[in-house]
Amino acid sequence: MRLLFRILIPVAAILAMFKLWLKWTTGWCRSNVRLVGKTAIITGANTGIGYETAKDLAKRGARVILACRDPTRGQKAVEKIVKATNNQNVIFKHLDLSTFESVIEFAKDINKTEARLDILVNNAGMGFRGYLKADNGFLLIMQTNYFGHFLLTNLLLDLMKKTKNSRIVNVGSIAAKFTEDFDVNQLNKYEASGHHFEVYCRSKLCNLLFTIELADRLKGTSVTTYSVHPGAVATEAFRTIPAVARIITTVLGWFMKNSLEGAQTTIYCSLQKGIENYSGEHFEDCHYVSRYKIAQDPNLPKQLWKVTEELIKTVIG
Repeated sequence: MRLLFRILIPVAAILAMFKLWLKWTTGWCRSNVRLVGKTAIITGANTGIGYETAKDLAKRGARVILACRDPTRGQKAVEKIVKATNNQNVIFKHLDLSTFESVIEFAKDINKTEARLDILVNNAGMGFRGYLKADNGFLLIMQTNYFGHFLLTNLLLDLMKKTKNSRIVNVGSIAAKFTEDFDVNQLNKYEASGHHFEVYCRSKLCNLLFTIELADRLKGTSVTTYSVHPGAVATEAFRTIPAVARIITTVLGWFMKNSLEGAQTTIYCSLQKGIENYSGEHFEDCHYVSRYKIAQDPNLPKQLWKVTEELIKTVIG
């Protein structure tokens, strides 16, 4: 027992110090920008970072559309946000990023019913069971985290170009750094050994590269785009992990950022004035950071874009 305490006490002290360091270094969006008259879409906004982002933008007066897969949870989130912000202009619209059909229907509806789109936050994502496949045969993590958002963004671009100074924020992750042997021609590759995390890392690297190329293609317009690493956040992104691992992550969650803290960089890139020259760049804790080494190849974003377009065309024609 004494030996156990001798081990646990130093570990607890280290974790407590890490928690204090995390609190000290967490960036906060201090902007007082109001968003009355503007419209925002946040995918996966019924929980976690997406929910906190939606609530913040609603507090600022924006028309906020929660694009979620689960109607019950989505509508419940709308009710909570309306109650918390007294903003009645918050609505739910169904979007299942695991199917291109749902993405296309959602985009058609938005283009038909919305006069403007000022902010698009591609937030929804999943983080485990890398072997699972969507109905179209793509790896489900890649489909949900990357392919679905790629198609959604492109289908909404014309509306965003008509809206002055609109912004696209792609929620990435520092996990992109740990992508191994990235090959744009093997986006849906899954090793039989079960590298779940590798697929997640790959999807987040694609988010970063997509942002870089998108910014290049948006030159000459008033639309800007940013990728963000929210930090180590205790959210539901890994809710599908095995029970034992879930218990461990729940315990470790106390030493991570909460959802409100994790949403700050997303909020910052959605509305902060003066960052337009950083379009295509990456942000952490509400400040610009240099591109990860793995994302510095100038040709890689263009190659990824081309391959992604080809893959999506094989499915939707």
